Amino acid sequence: MPSSKLKQLGLVMTGVFAGVMISLNFSANADKSVLAPLPVEELRAFADVFNAIKQGYVEPVDDKKLVTHAISGMLSGLDPHSAYLDAEAFKDLQVGTQGEFGGLGIEVGLEDGFVKVVSPIEDTPAFRAGVKAGDLIVKLDDTPVKGMNLNDAVKRMRGKPKTDITLTIMRKGEARPIVLTLTREVIKVQSVKSKVIEPGYAWLRVAQFQENTARSVVQHLEKLEKEGQLSGLVLDLRNDPGGLLHGAVGVAAAFLPTNTLVVSTDGRTEDAKREYRASPEDYLRGSRDDFLRSLPKWALDVPMVVLVNAGSASASEIVAGALQDHKRAVVMGTQTFGKGSVQTILPLNNTTAIKLTTARYYTPSGRSIQAKGIEPDIIVEESTNGSAKRLREADLDRHLGNDRDPEAERKAAGGAQTSPGDEDDAPVAIFEPAGKDDYQLGQAVNLLKGLQIVQNKK
Repeated sequence: MPSSKLKQLGLVMTGVFAGVMISLNFSANADKSVLAPLPVEELRAFADVFNAIKQGYVEPVDDKKLVTHAISGMLSGLDPHSAYLDAEAFKDLQVGTQGEFGGLGIEVGLEDGFVKVVSPIEDTPAFRAGVKAGDLIVKLDDTPVKGMNLNDAVKRMRGKPKTDITLTIMRKGEARPIVLTLTREVIKVQSVKSKVIEPGYAWLRVAQFQENTARSVVQHLEKLEKEGQLSGLVLDLRNDPGGLLHGAVGVAAAFLPTNTLVVSTDGRTEDAKREYRASPEDYLRGSRDDFLRSLPKWALDVPMVVLVNAGSASASEIVAGALQDHKRAVVMGTQTFGKGSVQTILPLNNTTAIKLTTARYYTPSGRSIQAKGIEPDIIVEESTNGSAKRLREADLDRHLGNDRDPEAERKAAGGAQTSPGDEDDAPVAIFEPAGKDDYQLGQAVNLLKGLQIVQNKK
């Protein structure tokens, strides 16, 4: 992919309901008792513009619409992850973190004005219809996508279950457009999967950090225990866009001693200055049932490899960074996305809210991941031909800088490495996680076998 196109790629939409997933904190209300002084001159300019639009715009504009746009612009101008959530967006966010939403089951972004398929989600209408990563969606029903806002395109693809939508797709290598009619379904994202790859070695995948992800991880570890003693475990966080902060703390806590520091955050307010540890008060929310009590004992010392790539962001970077800093696991793969900021959801009323960046987070050793990412202990590309170029945090307009490594964003910008001499036309590495063509997983298992041999000699 030419590097110029990367600059045009929008934030990746996970499934069809949100942007690049973030480490979320939920706050019941913004503190309205402490009001900052209002800039009178700037507000007068705002009032003048508002009045000019009301009097002279070519068509009448509703007051509420103008104010909503002003709020949205004020937030979106801060950084790529702050936003105004109208009633529909707020509901989508709440539903998405529960792992269930209506739609087609595809991760999409924008490229050259078209909707680009990042990945179809397994066992969904899009996956079964044969939609592939890299496909460009050029029409939704009879409406051309060129120039359409990504959020508008996503809303069109969403809809009531059992209703149809026709996608017109351009695919590399195909001379003619591909027309597919898909029936919408309720999409349930299975955030955790696992299986025994070969006797003694298991694969545990976390695709997204939802409300019950950490609990599900424990259940899968219990299931793996019943299938025999493990000599090695691969924790797969590739293409995991993140999610809920307490979910990441819970997953890390499954592999770390009690009360171990997992991540710290720092911002301007006292609430933003926190340490999150492998303790129930930090990974449980609204529940007294500590699911880690049933965790198999071997989970704390089984040899581990954590797989990451440029699609690993936010909460997945928290887990990888914690396990790396505490030398609990070897991190393998390619450099991660580099989203090291925390967004707090501040409801404005019962239906709307703002999503505001309130802090940066840091690994246990104090590293900032913002615009840098996690650097693997062992670099392994996605295939023998290298890795696909991907958008990273450092490529986004108005991204926050790395306050502890000023050179980080310069090094991180530009996407993943590709094979030498083929930077612009490197093949996109498309593979099924834990499938027969999963090159990185194979290398992780080989490393685990080596670790086990060393351990046996000791």
